Amino acid sequence: MPKKANIFESFSHSAIQQFKEAFGIMDTDKDGLLSSSDLVAAFAAHGKNVGGGEAQAMLDEVDGPMNFTQMVTLFASKMAGGSDDDDVILSSFEAFEMNGQIDAEAFRHSLMTFGNKFSASEVDDAFAEFKIDEGMIDAAHLKGLMVSK
Repeated sequence: MPKKANIFESFSHSAIQQFKEAFGIMDTDKDGLLSSSDLVAAFAAHGKNVGGGEAQAMLDEVDGPMNFTQMVTLFASKMAGGSDDDDVILSSFEAFEMNGQIDAEAFRHSLMTFGNKFSASEVDDAFAEFKIDEGMIDAAHLKGLMVSK
């Protein structure tokens, strides 16, 4: 009989340690389970206001109570590319690309205007990781950051 996959084998020891640290920060009442009040308090402690309904929606992504193992399982499913595969992501960047470059201001505007809108701060954080020269983003570098191909 084949061995059932252990979710913790999907991540490095270092990643598991980081997840434990994050879980410990989010579990504000230290009961070993994340509740909506835990998430609201944890986000508030880091300068982000999240309502109880939004926090509960995050928790509703798993079946049953959100313990550490459930959180790691959720991370694994999110990181597995369950939402968009690499080809879809690459195609979305190629829509902005001209001669291997992406106009930074046009891209910034799109990120803050369409779909799941990013805040100016979130865009600034992302742009800090991009290679930008004279207002143009290096498209190959950007795509390399976003997908594992």
